[in-house]
Amino acid sequence: MKKNIRYVGLDVHAATIAVAIAEPGGEVRDIGIFPNDAGGLRKLLFKLGPVDKLKACYEAGPTGYVLYWQLTKLGVACEVIAPTLVPTKPGDRVKTDRRDAAKLARCYRAGDLTPVWVPDAEHEALRDLIRQREAVRKDQHRARQRFGKFLLRHGHQPPKGMTRWTQKHLAWIKSLVFEHFALTATLEDHMQEIDHVGRRIERLEGKIDEAIAKMPEQMQGVIAALQGLRGVGKLVAATVVAEIGQLSRFESPRQLMAYCGLVPSEHSSGSRTQRGAISKSGNAHLRRVLGEAVFAYQHRPWLGGWLAKRQKGLEPALIEISWKAQHRLHKRYNHLLKAGKNKGQVMTALARELTGFLWATAMRVESQQQQAA
Repeated sequence: MKKNIRYVGLDVHAATIAVAIAEPGGEVRDIGIFPNDAGGLRKLLFKLGPVDKLKACYEAGPTGYVLYWQLTKLGVACEVIAPTLVPTKPGDRVKTDRRDAAKLARCYRAGDLTPVWVPDAEHEALRDLIRQREAVRKDQHRARQRFGKFLLRHGHQPPKGMTRWTQKHLAWIKSLVFEHFALTATLEDHMQEIDHVGRRIERLEGKIDEAIAKMPEQMQGVIAALQGLRGVGKLVAATVVAEIGQLSRFESPRQLMAYCGLVPSEHSSGSRTQRGAISKSGNAHLRRVLGEAVFAYQHRPWLGGWLAKRQKGLEPALIEISWKAQHRLHKRYNHLLKAGKNKGQVMTALARELTGFLWATAMRVESQQQQAA
């Protein structure tokens, strides 16, 4: 059956798709450039022949997964490829859409390409909403930074010991008096922008809660179970599920750690073994939320407050995993600090181990869901 398969490489852009095909006999042919719309796709498939003999691929990019869904709906086997893992020739200095499509077709036939996980409609919708909240959070950080530099330029700094953006800090800002009207107007505009961004974050967080409540029960169950871990609130749990999908698709926790880019990079040859910083080859959004979550483990193991509320209704086995994680990660935190590691290295190591506990929690819930189905 494999001898009859024709491998199609697609170089996808917003308006056009460059197409090349690797024939079973070895020839790689340029098919042309087609419009990136429904009409252009139908014309392409008519030209390529029976869809059951085609396997198509294209690189993940800003156009998303719309083409993937269109092709699979029409019966074409399609995969989305990780662009950073496409083989390249160091001396090749010519890059065109047609050449890129031909390279994809050739490498796809040879089995040298690495596909990425394609989320379904529910996971992608939740992921877009969470990433929107993250983008607005960055806007808030930049607005606060600009305002802080404005005050610094004019000789105003908060009193020592005052935590920024607390009620006391806001009261201190309101007490500031500038001599010139232009500076007062600038101050008011800065504060209006910061207040506006803060309201956007609150609104988006409310929408995230509503979106989770409308998700399928399987997703809700995993999100609720992950919140049983210390430091993993609703936003962190929802981010993990939206970015990864089913954690059970990873055979081991180490595979999940590598997917998140939390394993050490390595450059070894012969008898020499050299390992460096983490690879950062995976999902940056996951690394960020995991890095924030593990700060809770610098404190001694404890059960109460929000964690106790989140664990209500969870089965004892999940609570046991959470308790084991607290002891393990807190002990690891103290051990690495005593070994002379800096705080960033310690938190990265804890994030890697927390990933293992996330995997164990999700595996138990997802396996139970599969048995009940």
